[in-house]
Amino acid sequence: MSAPVRHFLDIDRFSSACLRRLLDCAHALKRERKLGGTAGLPPTALPLAGRSLALIFEKPSTRTRVSFEVAMRQLGGDVVVLNAGEMQLGRGETIADTARVLSRYVDAIMLRTDRAAKLHELAAFASIPVINGLTDASHPCQVMADVMTFEEHRGPLKGRVVAWSGDGNNVARSWIHAAARFGCTLRLACPESLMPPAEEIERARAEGAAIELGSDLAAAVRGADCVITDTWVSMNNRDADQRRAVLASYQIDSALMAQAAPGALFMHCLPAHRGEEVTEAVIDGVQSVVWDEAENRMHIQKAILLWCLGVESCETCPRPMRHSCAMISCCRSDPVRLKYGHVGAAQRILAGRR
Repeated sequence: MSAPVRHFLDIDRFSSACLRRLLDCAHALKRERKLGGTAGLPPTALPLAGRSLALIFEKPSTRTRVSFEVAMRQLGGDVVVLNAGEMQLGRGETIADTARVLSRYVDAIMLRTDRAAKLHELAAFASIPVINGLTDASHPCQVMADVMTFEEHRGPLKGRVVAWSGDGNNVARSWIHAAARFGCTLRLACPESLMPPAEEIERARAEGAAIELGSDLAAAVRGADCVITDTWVSMNNRDADQRRAVLASYQIDSALMAQAAPGALFMHCLPAHRGEEVTEAVIDGVQSVVWDEAENRMHIQKAILLWCLGVESCETCPRPMRHSCAMISCCRSDPVRLKYGHVGAAQRILAGRR
């Protein structure tokens, strides 16, 4: 029986233990890179040699494109970049047919798109791993990089307080998923009209997440170990002026950061609009770790690629990554696949049927 496909779609589809192993691998890969990289090392240092990754962009990107492309190449693999306007997908070919065709050419697919339904349909019909590079509903690679960055600077996230300011958007929703897996308290300060979906909050709370939701930014930031925000106007927002007006009181400035815990970190997934959601003094200040955060996209995505492609002999990764994390049973079943009749081995394993 063929091995089940290892998709990376959302943080809440993985156990805490599996996410922990991905992070441990990413930390190890970063340390190895800082010590001199993979050049001149044995073949095990290039574990994805001969593998290829398709990067599909239906939205513009800087960090996602560069971090995935460099990550894949540093691991020895190759990359094909596909923009929506250059593909038949942009001219009416179905997502299902695109998934089937690409599965014959490449070893994995990263999709950066708008509707999450597109991502799930691609995963349902692909016979190779699909990675969520961003949808309107979530941004798991970004938040895994955020968690990695916090650990580098302040240690484990468990028991810490993370404050989110502004739009309850895709990054906020992935932080909701992360709160349930990493044991932090997440305080969300959002305008009433931009709150994250109530069902996301309730689902995370049911899984043990400590989530505080309100519109008082000062209360959310007070005593927090990490303060995070995002741009007020995203690529798909057509109501820019209205959003800026609603979010005007959610700017992160030095006075607000002074209310956070001593040594609190500031994060932003970028691109930042200086003078809107954050002041220059904060983003360029000593509490800001945004450049480490951006770099860590590359390292965590290396770990994700290794896991998705079933590499169990990468000597850079710690032992738990090489063995335990390779088990698909670390992952929660994906109910969206059921919509397309795609019930694979992962579902059978989780249901106790092998």
